Amino acid sequence: MKNRSIIPLLVLCAVSLAACGGHEAVKPSSSAAAGGQGSQQGAETSGAGQAGGAQGSALGGQQQAATVVQHTVHFAFNSSHIDATNRAIVEANASYMSANPQVTVTLQGNTDERGTQEYNLALGERRAQAVKRMMVVLGVAGSRMTTISFGAERPVALGHDRAAWRLNRRVDFAYSGN
Repeated sequence: MKNRSIIPLLVLCAVSLAACGGHEAVKPSSSAAAGGQGSQQGAETSGAGQAGGAQGSALGGQQQAATVVQHTVHFAFNSSHIDATNRAIVEANASYMSANPQVTVTLQGNTDERGTQEYNLALGERRAQAVKRMMVVLGVAGSRMTTISFGAERPVALGHDRAAWRLNRRVDFAYSGN
């Protein structure tokens, strides 16, 4: 009975991820700045991206028109390699940070439930560091980014199958100062 309540959550996550494929990059919402506090909020702020409010040109300066930035980079099993699809997500977040120099970010590395606690913490850290390295290459100062690994402690999908594991292998962007 417990697994039946998880299925709608997994379906919602999968649909949300699929819907984000063609959106342009932009300003993260303030809910992402909270940084995944609790697994329910983490599920709301990761993977699906967040819609920013209309900024309009009236705000001027470095504010951009309302679009969507995905706040989660996903990884293959046992990997910290950033593939082409996820590279675009990192590039969009780097563009946002370049346009908003007051913003800082914590890169939160996560893994699925498989593996030992020590291994998962190390893998989560490697994933967060890989994203940070790419952001630095893209022109974001390393001093504006911190990394942390949660290992398997903050899953966004609670299932014990491939679909859940795929969603939990990730790095979340947790912004502050925006």
